Amino acid sequence: MKYRSAPTVAGAESGKPEPASHRRSSTLTLRVHDNLFEETARVTAATAGDEAARAWLVQRYTPVVFRFSLRMLRDEQDARDATQDTLVKVLRALDRYDDRWRFSTWVIGIARNTCIDEFRKRRRRSSHEAPETADDGPGPELLVARSRRAERLHSALDTLAPLYRDILVLYHFEHLKYQEIADVLDIPIGTVMNRIFRARRKLRAAYSESIDDDADQLASGA
Repeated sequence: MKYRSAPTVAGAESGKPEPASHRRSSTLTLRVHDNLFEETARVTAATAGDEAARAWLVQRYTPVVFRFSLRMLRDEQDARDATQDTLVKVLRALDRYDDRWRFSTWVIGIARNTCIDEFRKRRRRSSHEAPETADDGPGPELLVARSRRAERLHSALDTLAPLYRDILVLYHFEHLKYQEIADVLDIPIGTVMNRIFRARRKLRAAYSESIDDDADQLASGA
């Protein structure tokens, strides 16, 4: 009598079970796909006006946006305000969301713009606020010189196109790494590096021009 061999399964030939790392990897992949599917369904429902889905998005993205805003703004209260503003904007703009992009990338893009707006508000506030008490810090001459340099820098920064200004804010002011900037802006790392190089060159030129303008004004007024 002839016996048929039993069918083999993965790992059976060697007599060893499937490695635990493989099982964990497969489980993680399935979990990620399930989460993305659930998020897509929630976004669709929220766009249609489902209040439960809208509340789910707010709950899901509040910590994400807050962490990003805190890293950008370095102030908890400002980060809370930016988080609230961002999520309000997200809910109002759901019908304009393009599902060719990841929803999380779209949300962070809105958060980035909100934080940049907050930077501008800070600059306006600081220019109108005088120190309340004296301290042992730098003298008035040095403070004035620093203030003028800061004003020139911010003025030069404002003259740049948004794609250059934003990337300098993220890199130099918020100290994000290349990969983090690439994730936020949804561009390759090579593009990030090239854009930072070009932005620095344009900023130096604008800053030098502002110094020359000040020198001309002093000369004409002398």
